[in-house]
Amino acid sequence: MQFIDLQSRVPIYRQIYDNIRNRILDGEILHDEKLPSVRELSKELGVNPNTVTKAMQELERDGVIYTVQGRGSYASKPVTEKLRKEALGGFDSSVKGCFRAGITAGELTDRISTLADEQSTDI
Repeated sequence: MQFIDLQSRVPIYRQIYDNIRNRILDGEILHDEKLPSVRELSKELGVNPNTVTKAMQELERDGVIYTVQGRGSYASKPVTEKLRKEALGGFDSSVKGCFRAGITAGELTDRISTLADEQSTDI
């Protein structure tokens, strides 16, 4: 698990949420893989178990993970429609920011091609 930035303006539960979600999307955590328990994760990160619980509840609500009573939490299929929409919304915001910074559409296209090539070699 990635460390938590206590100086960040992003709430700790959201950092945990984003970290787990991104690890699932990146394939670091596989579909149906068991996640650490709330107790294990809170100890590892040095945060209150209630904070971890809040992140896990939101992950479950958003379909990123699922819980089996008495067994723990597991990664759901990595691409849900909500995650796709969220990712594309973030992409749109980033592209608009790039345009405001003077980056051309051609430069962005080249960058996307480079990232796609890197992604295909990682598989």
